[in-house]
Amino acid sequence: MKLTPSSSILRRLASAWLALACIVAAHAGITPLPDGFKTRTVKTADDTEIFVRSGGRGPAVVLLHGYGDTGDMWGPMAVELAKDHFMIIPDLRGMGKSSHPAGGYDKKTQAGDIRAVVRALGQDRAAVVGHDIGNMVAYAYTASFPDKVSRLVLIDAPVPGVGPWEEILKTPLLWHFNFGGPDAERLVQGRERIYLDRFWNEFAAHPERVDEEARAHYTAFYALPGGMRSGFAQFKAFAQDAVDNQVFLKNKLTMPVLAVGGDHSFGLTMAVVMRFAATDVRAATISDSGHWIMDENPKETVQLVGGFLRERESAAADRRLTPADIENAAGVPGGGTGTSGKPGIQTVVLKGNPNEPGLYTIVLKIPAHTQIAAHDHPDDRVASVLSGTWYFGYGDKFDAATVKALPAGSLYTEPPHRVHFAETRDEPVVLQITGVGPSGTEYVGTEGDPRKGH
Repeated sequence: MKLTPSSSILRRLASAWLALACIVAAHAGITPLPDGFKTRTVKTADDTEIFVRSGGRGPAVVLLHGYGDTGDMWGPMAVELAKDHFMIIPDLRGMGKSSHPAGGYDKKTQAGDIRAVVRALGQDRAAVVGHDIGNMVAYAYTASFPDKVSRLVLIDAPVPGVGPWEEILKTPLLWHFNFGGPDAERLVQGRERIYLDRFWNEFAAHPERVDEEARAHYTAFYALPGGMRSGFAQFKAFAQDAVDNQVFLKNKLTMPVLAVGGDHSFGLTMAVVMRFAATDVRAATISDSGHWIMDENPKETVQLVGGFLRERESAAADRRLTPADIENAAGVPGGGTGTSGKPGIQTVVLKGNPNEPGLYTIVLKIPAHTQIAAHDHPDDRVASVLSGTWYFGYGDKFDAATVKALPAGSLYTEPPHRVHFAETRDEPVVLQITGVGPSGTEYVGTEGDPRKGH
């Protein structure tokens, strides 16, 4: 006897499969954007169609993805930031669901794309966050419209023509910068996954964290007609980007900039690059991560970027902070101007700007078992120990035998160019330092300098 399932059974089976699909998607490499996000397509000056998703409420934030990704990479970031920000998440020209024009892949033109998107969504001023190619578009956008950007975050990729660009180009791993053209397209056609796997595998500290679901998802977009040609065009435009950026460098950016690198990838080099282009650069690293930070360590990345975007402007006048307030204040990991730059340290700017002339005050949160080599600062500083015991000494070389134990409530001075060193032992320490900027940090030699060797 032949059995034919009833329509009700079929409906139940379909519902079960749909539920299973949702469970799989929730555990896959693509985090869905929050409910209520809208999609639209914005036409730019040259009729390129830019696909964009938006949602949330509050100050605007633009998230710019890189090569091998689409705007979908920002799912975990959007879930968190949309609580108090209006999120704008485009697919760059030639990528994802945006169109594939013949040209316009220089980052200055793409800055115009992003400006058209921001305006079309009824916004004017925004914070901008970029990763990989998105870094380059973010810098071009910020340099083109500096009065329209409140804060800038660049994550783990160089910027053409800025800082040690020519040295970076010599890195053998970056051979793909010069890979493209009709023959390259024929070689890769039908083998897009093989080509993209090379990026996900070689540039990750943990390739397994760029999981199969994510790889299949992104490969489908890059395998679309024109997808690989457009991707190659992003790299081919680097020569023109370098020329354009040399012009932009004549006027350094003045808004706060957070330069972030994976600790197994660009690391603190991101800050080295951006200090050629901006005056207020904070350095930070994402731990246990290579290049693909939103796949390898999304929690730490979201926390870092969210803390930076929510940080009160350093010019805020009124501050009344209890010890608990200081403990809970969002700090920028890796320090910043006027600090040792040691990974693990968090900096909270209470007043002023250490990069600029005038009075400033910063709070440093220093983990246990942190040793800081001999260094000095150009400005005159006074410090106090808010909690923990700080072991501090003067001299051109770290010497544990000469440090003085400074418990909470202690004061000490750092006169201009007076070389000093310090460490924490079994407990973390919180310091408050006041100086007259502009500040800076100079180590005695390269040994112990956390900014070297990345």
